[in-house]
Amino acid sequence: MDDRPEAPFTGGERVQLAGFLDYLRATVVLKATGLTDEQARRPLVESSPLTTVAGIVSHLTYVENAWFAVVLDGKPSQWAERLAADQDAEFRAGHTTPLPELLAAYEAECARSRDVAERLDLTATGLRHGEPVNLRWVLIHMIEETGRHAGHLDLLREQADGSTGE
Repeated sequence: MDDRPEAPFTGGERVQLAGFLDYLRATVVLKATGLTDEQARRPLVESSPLTTVAGIVSHLTYVENAWFAVVLDGKPSQWAERLAADQDAEFRAGHTTPLPELLAAYEAECARSRDVAERLDLTATGLRHGEPVNLRWVLIHMIEETGRHAGHLDLLREQADGSTGE
């Protein structure tokens, strides 16, 4: 069942940015839901074996945390040590975690990201590699990042079980 929230056609900048991001977040969940762990972990892109449904969901969970919790909210990175040892650690983590757990973690991280964003003005800044970045830029970047990976998930889902859709 497709119960994704539609992005509003009218409203202020914050409402529209958040609306588009939430639509894309829901698209990620929609595209991954219903697959078996084997289907979600199956490498379907020969040149990129980490590009799996599970790997992408895990990666997007990391990205939500990195931008909202770490950069904007100043929390310590949960991934720093793992990524120092393996630059693809967030993708690999998806290959050992059951898909329902991955999706629950993703949705929980998105909820935390929403909470951080709601507390901040669009011009509020955090630091990324010592450089300031504001919430507006992070929201736009997350729309791009999540949208790009939602497109990947659309193709991977079709390859995994034949499901197609918007």
